[in-house]
Amino acid sequence: MMYSIVVFPSSKVQEVANSYRKRYDSAYALIPPYIRLKEGFELEEAQLPELVSHLEQVASSTESFTAQFHRVSSFHPTTNVIYLALQNKEPFTALHQKIANQCVNEKETYAYVPHLTIGRDLSDDELRDLTGQMSMAKIDLTSEVDRFHLIYQLEDGIWSVYQTFLLKK
Repeated sequence: MMYSIVVFPSSKVQEVANSYRKRYDSAYALIPPYIRLKEGFELEEAQLPELVSHLEQVASSTESFTAQFHRVSSFHPTTNVIYLALQNKEPFTALHQKIANQCVNEKETYAYVPHLTIGRDLSDDELRDLTGQMSMAKIDLTSEVDRFHLIYQLEDGIWSVYQTFLLKK
């Protein structure tokens, strides 16, 4: 089965993200807005208890923190993805490292850049228009991060939460 590890931001951040995602993100109906901590990976059900145990250790040794979104950016020319950028990437990067170190050690497709996707699979023209238009928008959003989620993909492509892990207060 396909799994991933993500943070779902506050409902206010999700509202803003979804105002763009419903038009520009092909995954809009499959998963709420998220910040990926671990790229999707295949895992046998028998390996799940070991992964859950590791994630519980990571959560219990990680302080909660605040995510600050401050601008819109894109991964062009690598991919035509547009996203809300994080001002404080360090807590996400540290959490990603803790999870990836003992988790599924598959090589990731891209270098880890914490972000919240608001558009994907865009044409070059669409991407150029959107980034030009949205780079002028003032983005000042925060979200408390006090948990992360192990999610799995159903046969219809929809992602569902398998387990939630609470960070230290």
